[in-house]
Amino acid sequence: MKIEQFEDKGLAHFSYIVMSDAEIAVIDPARDPKPYEEYAMLHDARITAVIETHPHADFVSGHLELSEARQATIYVSKRAGATYKHTPFDDGNTIRIGQVTLQAMNTPGHSPDSISILLRDEEGKEHAVFTGDTLFIGDVGRPDLREKAGKETAAREELARQMYRSTREKLMTLPNHVLVYPAHGAGSLCGKSLSDAKSSTIGAEKASNPALQPMTEDEFVAFLTADQPFMPKYFAYDVQLNLKGAPKFLPSIKQVPIIPADHPLDEDSLLIDTRPEEQFKQGHLLGAINLQDGPKFETWLGAIVGPEEPFYLIGEDEEKLRELICRTASIGYEGLISGAMPLPPAGTAQLPGLDVAAFKASPEQYTVVDVRNRNEVKEKKVFPHALEIPLPELRERVAEIPVDKPIVVHCAAGYRSAAAVSIIAPAISQVPVYDLGEAIKEFNQ
Repeated sequence: MKIEQFEDKGLAHFSYIVMSDAEIAVIDPARDPKPYEEYAMLHDARITAVIETHPHADFVSGHLELSEARQATIYVSKRAGATYKHTPFDDGNTIRIGQVTLQAMNTPGHSPDSISILLRDEEGKEHAVFTGDTLFIGDVGRPDLREKAGKETAAREELARQMYRSTREKLMTLPNHVLVYPAHGAGSLCGKSLSDAKSSTIGAEKASNPALQPMTEDEFVAFLTADQPFMPKYFAYDVQLNLKGAPKFLPSIKQVPIIPADHPLDEDSLLIDTRPEEQFKQGHLLGAINLQDGPKFETWLGAIVGPEEPFYLIGEDEEKLRELICRTASIGYEGLISGAMPLPPAGTAQLPGLDVAAFKASPEQYTVVDVRNRNEVKEKKVFPHALEIPLPELRERVAEIPVDKPIVVHCAAGYRSAAAVSIIAPAISQVPVYDLGEAIKEFNQ
């Protein structure tokens, strides 16, 4: 028996292969089926099962393509209401993979249709549990993503109560030695305080995971529903896409047109400029949003751009742009790309530089806009009188920013403020709009 973990760092997503006697089960696959197919070929093994722990909100799964390419059965809870061909996998159901057994456990809480998968070894002993978004390392899944999305919806308070029972009555009753393999790690928006660790044990989680400590059900509900991170615009869209199955990966990304700098642009499409902020500020197309190529590009793209909004993708060169197209496809947005421009046209719009010393001497002479998340602001305010508008809400709330003083925008390190300034500046012409950028570190002591 062998367990292999695959990581998509951009989305902090873990997927898995369980292999025994040249048979493979793939659990929660990412959009691109290639890594799993290559693994099977390398080990001269056959993919016989693809398992979804739930309809994911934060990434698009390649379960349908993988199943069709390998004639493998897809297993998912009957509560999911999946419209693709599948076999229900719920309490009491098992799958044989070589000499090992995968057993379904209904563990609702993150979603009504969440399952965990218990791996029993050749002797039938509990060896590992794949917990999806139910149990993370150091956290449990957030309960507020399925109030309006999916076939079966539920209020966050009810899902939090289900999570209490799923953890206490099912997962925590497993032997302490059982390995825990979650679908996400630190950086995922499916929880609020995930550990950097990639695996754990039931015993270690019972000892250290704050969500698994002794508390009443009401105390747990209050704990779990408080201070959850923001919900990107694309989450509900991905749930629905995963319920029907995404189109094939390679044909989808190849359909994105690569266009020259002089290509006429559709005025109804947004402009997403992925170049470094220094290049962007020196010259860019009017109205372009600066979402820099970085570790969380796809998350911020799906947080700022809605799933109904077409956009152009502008990059430094074709190689980087093709990589970003693949990352865009990981959240199912490749079909929204009106065109990808690897050689951006000479931009006429520029952004002014901030005199940091002047701002530091008289910050009251500026309107300060804090675009960090609410939990960050709650933890520590940098400027007492700053206007607080989280970046994911900024496009809809620009009109709230007063224009009687110059505007200075800040976040925690500079990435979000660069994006925010590119959103605010085209909408406000009365006063200059400045990016505090990395200089925020001088104030955030």
